[in-house]
Amino acid sequence: MASLKEIKGRIASVKSTQKITSAMKMVASAKLRKAQYQIDRFLPYQYKLKDMLDSFLSSTIEFESNLAEVRPVKRVAIVVLSSNSSLCGAFNSNIQKLLKETIQKYGQLGKENIEIYPVGKKVEEYVRKLNLPVQVMGSYIELMDKPNFDGARNMAEQLISDFLQHNIDHVELLYNHFKTTAVQIPTTETYLPVHLAKKDASTTPAKTDYIIEPDRDTLIRSLIPKSLHSKVYAVLLDSAAAEQAARVVAMQIATDNAKDILDGLTIQYNKQRQQSITSELLDIIGGSEALK
Repeated sequence: MASLKEIKGRIASVKSTQKITSAMKMVASAKLRKAQYQIDRFLPYQYKLKDMLDSFLSSTIEFESNLAEVRPVKRVAIVVLSSNSSLCGAFNSNIQKLLKETIQKYGQLGKENIEIYPVGKKVEEYVRKLNLPVQVMGSYIELMDKPNFDGARNMAEQLISDFLQHNIDHVELLYNHFKTTAVQIPTTETYLPVHLAKKDASTTPAKTDYIIEPDRDTLIRSLIPKSLHSKVYAVLLDSAAAEQAARVVAMQIATDNAKDILDGLTIQYNKQRQQSITSELLDIIGGSEALK
């Protein structure tokens, strides 16, 4: 049985840990609000860009793009996003599990034909520890610390260039989608080839007939890369928000668990202290009785 001094030391240690987890929850909450603010500012742009592209596609009878070319998959690129730090629950383990399943899905291609773009320190460390002959395409740790459009555009340009040069035939995005503070969904999305969904013009509401310079096809060809750039940036912001949400929940659970442990230790301390006092009183009474 632990002594009173040992129990008192454990209580002090748990209280110190509780203060740390509570502070980390507050920091993560502030970062989450900032991440949500960035998403709220950027998503209207992405949605409008997509609406413009869909609108032009619905008014074009025939349009072909090299970025929409569907061909046999001989070489695949996987862009996977994680966090740079831990203490965020199952956030990283879920994405690592999804990456493992995706690699197994393309196992028939041979590991040398699978390219991994790790965005985040945790997934980069995981990929390098796999000891598989997959190709790790650079390091993008800084993009998770401070998601920025320039970095997202550079990655997107690299993927687009490799796809157009037939160095890769398929690109997938793996990330945790922020749904609510308590729910983050591991998500897989096809990035390339682009799916050019043409809407039926008869079912869409009438729109203004704009004068387009130089022509509709040229504008569509310029909009597709822009939408691909914005997609990578939107996924970065989404994953960053999901990370902070997962950390808020994890730190709240840790703080609650620390409180439960403190309650148990306090009860144990009080019981042993009372037992010790009772034992000392019995010794005093026994000694006084012996002197009579």
